[in-house]
Amino acid sequence: MARFEFKLPDIGEGISEAEIVAWHVKVGDRVEEDQGLADMMTDKATVEMESPVSGTVIALAGEVGDQVSIGSPLVVIETDAAEDHVPASDAAARAELAQDVAEQMGAENPGAEEIAETPAPPPVRAEPVEAPVADTPAAASAPVLHALASPAVRARAADLGIDLTQVKTEGDRVRHSDLDAFLRYGSGQGYQAPHASNARADEPIKVIGMRRKIAENMAASKRAIPHFTYVDEIDVTALEEMRADLNNNRGGRPKLTMLPLLIVAICKTIPDFPMINARYDDEAGVVTRHGQIHLGMATQTPAGLMVPVIRDAQDRNVWQLATEIARLAEAARTGKAKVEELSGSTLTITSLGPLGGIATTPVINRPEVAIIGPNKIVERPVFDGDEIRRAKLMNLSISCDHRVVDGWDAASFVQGLKKYLETPVLLFAS
Repeated sequence: MARFEFKLPDIGEGISEAEIVAWHVKVGDRVEEDQGLADMMTDKATVEMESPVSGTVIALAGEVGDQVSIGSPLVVIETDAAEDHVPASDAAARAELAQDVAEQMGAENPGAEEIAETPAPPPVRAEPVEAPVADTPAAASAPVLHALASPAVRARAADLGIDLTQVKTEGDRVRHSDLDAFLRYGSGQGYQAPHASNARADEPIKVIGMRRKIAENMAASKRAIPHFTYVDEIDVTALEEMRADLNNNRGGRPKLTMLPLLIVAICKTIPDFPMINARYDDEAGVVTRHGQIHLGMATQTPAGLMVPVIRDAQDRNVWQLATEIARLAEAARTGKAKVEELSGSTLTITSLGPLGGIATTPVINRPEVAIIGPNKIVERPVFDGDEIRRAKLMNLSISCDHRVVDGWDAASFVQGLKKYLETPVLLFAS
């Protein structure tokens, strides 16, 4: 037998380590060439690692959630090639080798967390204590306590698990009012309803993979960026009417949602407010105002929130945007989004869709300086001069980095969006 160390390859530009989010094998498993070994997550994507050889797994780099450095051993496989110092029949030698390899891999991956599972101590069980009984005539003839009560009161007390001898009463028998008083003000010591509790057991969940990346990124954004949020109300009655007309005449093109129309409005407004479409390098102290609009689209997936990027959104029409939105959302939800499709955004839009809400205060996707959040469309009566009409209204939120964007700039940008959204014919004007 020969030992083959499969070292974690460079799976992304500038990546120094990756997180184990799933193992597809365990120690002792037989693997074939090109068989999946593990899923590794970087800041940008999840990549499946495949075995380059066939053999038996004798060591793994760590547990799910551990970090492995690029170039460090991820899996050690005992192959069928000959090697003098490990006889194939010597199980003890293989076990010793596996232990040595595991120790070596732990030393080469100092960033991996060692999780010690300490068994919980056995529950302390109270032993029954037998009270001494005095062997006296008085003890032998002690009366047995017996509470007087009607059959209905006894049945109710039994259902509630109440010992009637513990219920105080002003009369000679226990009544329903006495049970009520006991429940409200009584001894309260040790009383529990006999019914099973609806409470669920505590469930510890290790924060790993995409959820850990989201937690780290959001925490970094809130720590580093002084956020402020501006919200304005937009009348989208005409926009919704135009969207309905476009959908009724779309032919074989995709159905339009509000999102591609909003993106067109953003792209038309950005040239007048270039500080919105920017990224801030904290360490270098440089703000880059981007000429191209690479729009991040916050997308909820089974693995957590992902942000696929619509490249060069400024060069796409509403139908092209609708097609790209559907493609990227599907790729993100099915885990098929490529690394380059999940990075490089210059501005992000986040929408809760039909959940909407009245207003949102979204967290900026660092190092960007702004994030836009449309909210739910609602119908309300509005004054139009002296007339009252039915209108479709939508609140639009924008969170900005106050180090780069002033409140006046954010408000002015939203007013620019409002002009296009409330006069939607301008969306199609050159």
